Amino acid sequence: MNTTSIKNLFKLKSIPIEPPKEEIPQAETDPNKESAEESRKRTYHESGYRDSSRTSGNHSTLSICLDAVYSKFQNEEKEMVEKQQKLKESYVNEQKNKETEIKALTVSQETKEEQLKNKNTEVEDHQNTIEILKAEVLDLPRNPEKYNVKATKGASTKFWIGAILLLPITLYLLTFYISTSYSAFFKSFDAKSTLIQSVFDAQSLSKAWNDGAIEAAFVTLIPFVFLGLGFLIHMFGENKTKANYIKLGLLFVVTFIFDAILAYEIESKLYELNKTFDSPLFDLKIAFTKNQFWGIIFAGFIVYIIWGLVFDFVMKEHREKDKIKSEQEIKRKNIIFLTDKIEALKKEIEEITANIGTTKELIIKTRGRIEELQNIIDGVIIPTKDYKLYASEYVQGWVTFIGEKIAVSKTEKQTMIDDCISTYSTNLELVGANSDNQNLVYLSSL
Repeated sequence: MNTTSIKNLFKLKSIPIEPPKEEIPQAETDPNKESAEESRKRTYHESGYRDSSRTSGNHSTLSICLDAVYSKFQNEEKEMVEKQQKLKESYVNEQKNKETEIKALTVSQETKEEQLKNKNTEVEDHQNTIEILKAEVLDLPRNPEKYNVKATKGASTKFWIGAILLLPITLYLLTFYISTSYSAFFKSFDAKSTLIQSVFDAQSLSKAWNDGAIEAAFVTLIPFVFLGLGFLIHMFGENKTKANYIKLGLLFVVTFIFDAILAYEIESKLYELNKTFDSPLFDLKIAFTKNQFWGIIFAGFIVYIIWGLVFDFVMKEHREKDKIKSEQEIKRKNIIFLTDKIEALKKEIEEITANIGTTKELIIKTRGRIEELQNIIDGVIIPTKDYKLYASEYVQGWVTFIGEKIAVSKTEKQTMIDDCISTYSTNLELVGANSDNQNLVYLSSL
């Protein structure tokens, strides 16, 4: 195999050489016109030729020589200060960018931590407010004036006491007016009946229903007329005006007159049962002299007034209780509002915490990259593309010697050359200077 065909295997341009007196080929170029790169390539070519001549082109020895060539190349690159600075320039710029990025990430982290602190403080404030509101809800019925609520202290207790009293009084009025209205208008008295039996008939309601629908409706509904009058007393008493006072007076008069009519009718029937031929006709003058007449009136009218007063009291206490309940409801709604706000804040806190964690990871990762870049800057960058160029020159010199000086058969010579090329490829793989990554650079701590 001639020198030209061998060089084509590497697809690299070789510098023509001429062997010196010691059988080392010399480049056929004018040294004054030779560039530094060409001179360096020629040096590696000559070294390969020389080392091959010393080892008879042995491919095993070539592996060791290539390791030495790589070390020599590293030392040469280390001495090229300007070239190293140019190679490291991109790493220096990246390091500056990463340092700027660290500052931005640190500011972002501090901002998020401040937000997290504020959110946690806000949550604590809301929780404290909720506890205060809960305590106020419980304390409101006992001390309404403490919370600027214009309600009577203990209104709830008074309301229930009044409501309990109102129930039996209402039942009494229902019983009284059902019985007296039936006795006054529909019942036939018996001379053997006592006053109590004549006025209060336990079966008056059932008897009225047996007498007919009109009688039943009248007896059943008339008590509600009096209860309605009592309700009107409360309503007119809400607004203390002169007109309302007049209306109240009229209501009392009407109620008294109606009770007087009931008492008059009952007393008249009793008078008729007991009168003699000498007895005068029954009239108001006679009725006013009868104790039972006044007893019937006051048994209904006085109790009716008591019912109206109790009902008015219960309604007023209910209104007072409503003020407290209304204020309690406002506070409960505030509790719900603050609780919802706390839940929203907790979600924000989770997001901020996650962002802080992500930012810390980025800071750690960026600092790690800065350290890597600093190691690259502090070390020596080996341009593998250049190494491949000079290593190929060295191997070309090695193979040139085999092609020109080794006296073996053509087949054996080709085998030696193939072994050298394989050793060369293995070396490139070991130092990372293969064809796929020839533009990468390598860091050396030398």
